[in-house]
Amino acid sequence: MADGSGPDPAPDTPIAGWWRLARPIPGSPSAARLPVSEAEWLQAARAAAAADGQLLALWTSAAIPTALIVRAALLLDGGRLLVLEYAVPDPSVPYRGLQDLFPAASRMQRAARDLGGLCSDDPDRRPWLRHASWPEGLNPLAAPGHEAAPGAVAVPPVPDDYAFRRVTGDGVHEVPVGPVHAGIIEPGHFRFSIVGEKVLRLEERLGYVHKGIEQRFQQLALAEGHRLAARISGDSAVGFSWAYCQALEGLAGVTVPPRAAWLRALCLELERVQNHLGDLGALGNDAGFTFGLAQFSRLKEELLRAMQAALGQRYLLDAVTPGGSGVDCGATGTAVLARCVQEVALRSASLRDIYEEHAGVRDRFMGAGQVSPELARRLGLIGLAGRASGQDRDLRVDCPWAPYAELAPVKCGLRDGDVAARVALRFDELQASCRLIERLLAGLPEGPTVITLPPVVPQGFGLGLIEGWRGPAMIALESDGAGRIARCHPHDCSWQNWPVLEHAIIGNIVPDFPLINKSFNLSYSGHDL
Repeated sequence: MADGSGPDPAPDTPIAGWWRLARPIPGSPSAARLPVSEAEWLQAARAAAAADGQLLALWTSAAIPTALIVRAALLLDGGRLLVLEYAVPDPSVPYRGLQDLFPAASRMQRAARDLGGLCSDDPDRRPWLRHASWPEGLNPLAAPGHEAAPGAVAVPPVPDDYAFRRVTGDGVHEVPVGPVHAGIIEPGHFRFSIVGEKVLRLEERLGYVHKGIEQRFQQLALAEGHRLAARISGDSAVGFSWAYCQALEGLAGVTVPPRAAWLRALCLELERVQNHLGDLGALGNDAGFTFGLAQFSRLKEELLRAMQAALGQRYLLDAVTPGGSGVDCGATGTAVLARCVQEVALRSASLRDIYEEHAGVRDRFMGAGQVSPELARRLGLIGLAGRASGQDRDLRVDCPWAPYAELAPVKCGLRDGDVAARVALRFDELQASCRLIERLLAGLPEGPTVITLPPVVPQGFGLGLIEGWRGPAMIALESDGAGRIARCHPHDCSWQNWPVLEHAIIGNIVPDFPLINKSFNLSYSGHDL
């Protein structure tokens, strides 16, 4: 697959041999699929781990009536994505889990079992998404006719007694927080084991508002799925809708017009900037610096109003559509956005100086919630949080898609891995995105903003992978050949990063948790599918 879209894995490494056996995924020159046996499943995953690869996603599929398949998407150096596919011969026998190679696999495997009924040999058998919200033994994404296990009793579900890990010892006590929170955020339960004020252990339990998104995808036509993808996690609407359209366009064999690609990139960078502005204000507020919240909230609102004036939408939920862009930007809108972005860059640079010179803010940020580069690598920390801990992956740079190869964005990164680093990285990326937006506005090519997809999209597997503001947003899409979605699995990088938050809080005090949590700003909705 030496196609010029990124470097192949080093030829003298075991993972290179597996990569050469894989077949390209249509429309995704940097992604490939590899059907494997049970032994090869572990061998290939082990080779990827040895080459510092990361597990990006793990899910099951029953879209093919004759087989139940477990898939693992492995992110390799150079932005390559290798999708392993293991057809499980006997669903009653647990398949080999990847939790010993990639710690993030455990929750993915538990969720896959809740939804699809395929069990791994992971010793953690606790449910992850079910929450007793549907009868035990019922698997919503299992093969047709096998949604319920033999002997399953369809009785009304009752609240379950989740087996949290207990920490015992002199002076140890628990502080439960949530799942209902005082703010307008989605529910999540955090159970702290502490001595005095120092945290010994945090255990999360998420998935309280399981929305059935993956099942809902299977009720939609291929041409409609982008709208649902944009609503997987509202703060990443552009990232997920672009990933969906990228997968669909790969299956259809079409390339969007240059103007549409530039408009998509414009929307993605605007989404990145608006989220960074919101987070920087909220982080100032969590450090007791309400001035920062007021100033960044004002900047974000000014940007949203400029987006409304220029693109017709504040949050760009329908900006990316199959075959192109659902928005356009004329001369007047371009001028409005350009002025606003220049003002945002200037004001945020001044606010950065204030944050860095404020003794109280520095005291709260520095050293809090630290994740060392070594721990980040071992746990698979990814995206913005990973780049603040020495994990320098950014798909816009490592494996650029149109128009990012032409734009050549700057990769930002730090190594300290604390709240201060995650704040500083937001400031760096905000400025870099503002410069990108100015270039996109100045260089928007002329021409159409959409191309019509063919009336029949062939049966097959497509993949979309976009570097959103939080990190990679992935869509794995299967077409039934008749215009409908056979299976669609979205993956938000919060799956990898939520478990790392449990480590980041250890040794900190409980009152610092809101600050540390906000510095990651992970999605509840994005993994609660």
